[in-house]
Amino acid sequence: MSMPSDAGYPSLVDRTRPVEAGAYVIAAAFVGEAAAFALGDGGVLFVGEGGETRIAAHEGGVLVAAAAGNELVTGGDDGRVLRFRGVGEPEALGEVGGGWIDAVAIGADGAVAWSSGKRVYARDGKGEVRTTEAPSAVRGLAFAPKGYQVAAARYGGVSLWFPRVDAAPKELAWKGSHIDVTFSPDGRFVVTTMQENALHGWRMADGAHMRMSGYPGKVRSVDWTNDGKALATAGADAAILWPFQAKDGPMGKSPKELGVRPARVSRVACHPRAAVVALGYEDGCVLMVRISDGAEILGRNPGEGGPVTALAWDSAGARLAFGTEDGAAGVVALPAD
Repeated sequence: MSMPSDAGYPSLVDRTRPVEAGAYVIAAAFVGEAAAFALGDGGVLFVGEGGETRIAAHEGGVLVAAAAGNELVTGGDDGRVLRFRGVGEPEALGEVGGGWIDAVAIGADGAVAWSSGKRVYARDGKGEVRTTEAPSAVRGLAFAPKGYQVAAARYGGVSLWFPRVDAAPKELAWKGSHIDVTFSPDGRFVVTTMQENALHGWRMADGAHMRMSGYPGKVRSVDWTNDGKALATAGADAAILWPFQAKDGPMGKSPKELGVRPARVSRVACHPRAAVVALGYEDGCVLMVRISDGAEILGRNPGEGGPVTALAWDSAGARLAFGTEDGAAGVVALPAD
């Protein structure tokens, strides 16, 4: 990905394909060659070279979604979990009776996890579903990068569960409400976003705690850089990048700030191949920022719509999809190197 050396605002706005999603954009992803937008009205909109295709996926709304490996998984207030692997009708993965889906996650080899209330479900690539119950309602899920292990964020900490092992999950305790969870790509750390304006982390080897605080708002979006050495986070008037390459992770180290603007960052998405992070702001602005020197490229002008609620790169890092609270969306095509 080519980035200018100056710290100005060169623009790719004229290379942005606008999309009228028509509803709150819960998540963005790329499925095949098409950009996909999971919507608050229960639909999933696919935008590709052949035009737009809208699928009425859930009765009610899409509440949560996850994307990885060229697939999109959605969970709705109809209690259903669906997987899209192309433009068209999805595969039904599971359904909970009398409840809604609170969290979904995608693992390796076709594995998917979801939660409803305290109950967590894990479905392996062969379709076998195992369940467990957490101490309190689960708000976030993540698969470990190696092995068939699921982390479940809830009030009081994180539950680490091996679905194929008949044993109680291991508990990582820390007071407060934990909203989402992520493993570092090397598996050495697990980090949660919290109801308060902070992150909390544990070192997997010994359970040592690490606290990342000082945000003016809630951290609703995190993503690991392409080399796995830093965690990019929203929740401030810049993207905050915490270093995780050392043994103690970010403890005793200052984070890096990127894309400082007079608006709060609402979404972050790290480029899959380059040291670049895309930032979506509450004023509708989208920036792409190079980590090494802070060079910036504008993808969407500020003030053109509501807060950015979804942001995703394609696997090559050649296109960036975004969506907003007020149903506007778009796909930015980056110039070839």
